[in-house]
Amino acid sequence: MEISFKSFTLFAAIILTGLSAGLFYAWSVSVIPGTRKIIDITYLESMQSINRAILNPAFYLIFMGSPLVLALSTFQHFKSGTIFWILLAATLLYLIGTFGVTIFGNVPLNDALDALDLVSLSDIERSEFRNSYETKWNRLHWIRALFSVLAFIISLISLFIQIKN
Repeated sequence: MEISFKSFTLFAAIILTGLSAGLFYAWSVSVIPGTRKIIDITYLESMQSINRAILNPAFYLIFMGSPLVLALSTFQHFKSGTIFWILLAATLLYLIGTFGVTIFGNVPLNDALDALDLVSLSDIERSEFRNSYETKWNRLHWIRALFSVLAFIISLISLFIQIKN
């Protein structure tokens, strides 16, 4: 059985989007509840460290590869009727709700946190910053998690339709 480049691209798009959705979902149900239980300085130091550590090739492959390969697969299915529209929906959901929210929401918050010298802040200043940061960051994170899961589910639907046809 020979696998076409078009099928490989769709498979890669689904895998990358699924990995992204899994990362964001797992973070939502494990890290967020855990960080709610730690003191301000520990939370802020942990988030600074995590935000620096996540900027690595494996994360970039999943996070940036998903919209690129989804878009390529969508383009490849341009004349495929329903599959094209489903993939276009998955691509737009990921681009706007996951990639866009991260780039224009979470990243600026992370940059503001990274610029802080936590040791020089008073306990009150750390508490105020944490409350503002954590509330906004978690809200944005839940949005991107939801959109990445939706993009994954919708891209899977396109595979099922392709297999059926």
